[in-house]
Amino acid sequence: MRLFKLLVLVLIGLAVLWQGWYLGWVVWWKYSDPNMTRFMEIRRDELQQKKPHAELKHQWQNYERISDHLKRAVIAAEDDKFVDHEGFDWEGMQKALEKNQKKGKVVAGGSTISQQLAKNLFLSPAKTPWRKAQEALITLMLEALWDKQRILEVYLNVVEWGEGVFGAEAAARRYYGVSASSLNPEQAARLAVMLPAPRRYERNPYSDFMNAHTQIILGRMQHSELP
Repeated sequence: MRLFKLLVLVLIGLAVLWQGWYLGWVVWWKYSDPNMTRFMEIRRDELQQKKPHAELKHQWQNYERISDHLKRAVIAAEDDKFVDHEGFDWEGMQKALEKNQKKGKVVAGGSTISQQLAKNLFLSPAKTPWRKAQEALITLMLEALWDKQRILEVYLNVVEWGEGVFGAEAAARRYYGVSASSLNPEQAARLAVMLPAPRRYERNPYSDFMNAHTQIILGRMQHSELP
């Protein structure tokens, strides 16, 4: 029994240290801009398996130098309750669950921008219970220590927007040849529509699906509240 108790205490101690490691990075990145995330490392390694010298396209851009059109479009497309929730959109998660059950497969997700950022910063794309639990804990850390503007700023700078393309600046230059600050409403809406599957949608960014959903996001952007 003593050995069992000792083992439990050791495991608890390791778990606390592990979460402390995440917490330390969350605190550091509140003030320092991340130039590489776990998700970016994974994609870079995948690219370098094909081309050993391949590098990611990524350039940090401050919040004020990213088009408000893009901010509104991303909120409209990904998380329309972003400024109001505390990390989780329970209603959205319930709707996604019901939709997936109806279809018999995963066709919708209920993750907020905060949850997606937690995953991109630290975790892998694997959809496992452990990863979702860790994602939830990191989301709580982000929401507790960062304000909404910082969460959106980092998200827009590290999210994937195509094969080897990360962040709003690289995406704006890749698809439109302009800076992130110069994106117009239609360009911003089309970029936002790409986010659920950017490497798939970049193959045909003007498909009927992309065109239709771009118009939907354009109509919703005017209601997006910015932090």
